[in-house]
Amino acid sequence: MLGAVRIFQPAHGYLIRQELISWHADEWAHLNPGSVYNALRSLTRGGLLSEVPVPPAEPVGPAARAAYRITPAGEEEFLRLLRQCLVSVRPYQPEWLQAGIAFAWALPRHEMLDALVTHRHQLEARLAWVRWAEQDICNHPLKPALVVEQFRLHEAHLTGELAWLEAVSARIEAGEYGFDGEDPARIMPTPGRADRRTTNQT
Repeated sequence: MLGAVRIFQPAHGYLIRQELISWHADEWAHLNPGSVYNALRSLTRGGLLSEVPVPPAEPVGPAARAAYRITPAGEEEFLRLLRQCLVSVRPYQPEWLQAGIAFAWALPRHEMLDALVTHRHQLEARLAWVRWAEQDICNHPLKPALVVEQFRLHEAHLTGELAWLEAVSARIEAGEYGFDGEDPARIMPTPGRADRRTTNQT
């Protein structure tokens, strides 16, 4: 939520809701579109966003009575969460890495690469543990034999994530995408997209 406001600020709730739905965040982040307005108000009460009037000339629906900007405290929290999303391995909570990917451009390129190195080390450690657990399950006389397939499925997920990580690291090292401190057009190649989307949906 903080990241979406950060992109389009000042941004009203309807725009944030539509933007996150277009990213399918309702699927990978378990986002309830109807909770967006409550989340914006909660972040405002917590001092992470500030509420500002919607510009009179902005063509928005009747529900858009306020727009939001990220505060300095919100910026600090956004970057803290972003770094946490990128470096931590949470195999049963894939939405963390998905959110990190969605906003990784807010970091400098070198920091993104460093985060991926840290992520890779943790993935490799987790993968080593899973392989040990597979063998341990196979050798256990009192476990149903099929239980080992849970660990093999987990291993397949980790192996796939590791392969993706190596590939995306190579692409970023080769200069793909845009990151903080670089040409903004490489980060957001279609400026004015938010305005056009709002106009088209009103």
